[in-house]
Amino acid sequence: MTAVRNARDNVMSSSQIVLNTAPTWHDYIALCKPRVVALIVFTAVAGMLLASPALVPASVLVFGTLGIGLAAAAGATINQLVDQPADTVMNRTRQRPLPTGRIRSGSAGLFAALLCVLSMVLLTAQVNLLTAILTLVSMVGYAVIYTVYLKRATPQNIVIGGAAGAMPPVLGWTAVTGSLDPHALLLFMIIFAWTPPHFWALAIHRRAEYARAGIPMLPVTHGVAFARLQILLYTIILCAVSLLPFATGMSGIVYLAAVLILGARFLYHALRLYRGRDPRQPMRTFGYSIQYLALLFAALLVDHYLPGAGFGS
Repeated sequence: MTAVRNARDNVMSSSQIVLNTAPTWHDYIALCKPRVVALIVFTAVAGMLLASPALVPASVLVFGTLGIGLAAAAGATINQLVDQPADTVMNRTRQRPLPTGRIRSGSAGLFAALLCVLSMVLLTAQVNLLTAILTLVSMVGYAVIYTVYLKRATPQNIVIGGAAGAMPPVLGWTAVTGSLDPHALLLFMIIFAWTPPHFWALAIHRRAEYARAGIPMLPVTHGVAFARLQILLYTIILCAVSLLPFATGMSGIVYLAAVLILGARFLYHALRLYRGRDPRQPMRTFGYSIQYLALLFAALLVDHYLPGAGFGS
């Protein structure tokens, strides 16, 4: 922790000129982690579309997407507030607005609060109360339970905290139906199983930085070899779970064909990573995992809207 404090002091000392410059809107967008929020919003919209056999009402699509997106952005901002000391010692995060001093902590806190309030107002007034409550619970789970406690308490942080990250398609589903549905929980299970191999691949690549920041990621606490094995095992679990939409009749043959190809490719990456012969493989696995999730949900949507293909047709 001393190293973290010293690095933070050094970064802040070198940022005095920046502190005298007003933050731009780009800085506030960066607080929201737009790439992460984009994937969250995409899976939430997919949940909306899959929940309806016809077109989703425009008001639900617009206000539901906006409300869920604002809540995700609020959670990302709180995450950066809490992680500010650690972000100063990690190469991939030290240029964020808070470590460099482009935005002060107080301003970031107010920004997060504003995003959260706007989200809850929109979801409660324009969508439904259940979606608002579940969105708030999801945001608190990520921004508080995971970021404040789990991330630094256990190397299983990603597994336990993954529940919050797996909620967006459920939120999208409830925005349309106003109720929970077993098919929505299948989407939750897919993202929940996807999260460990996705993040642990990145953690292997960044293990030295996580160790320096005092964050007990699995490759830091149990070694790279063990983390590789866990990635492979969770990828196998993910491939099995991803078949459930077809097995339960939620989707049809188009989805099955797509998910078999996507899963085989993920297993290929996980096996190459497990063998440990290529130092570039962790980031290749991480990069593919993002493509995998986006293409899987795209396949669900294509299958859903093809005539006679699966649930809701």
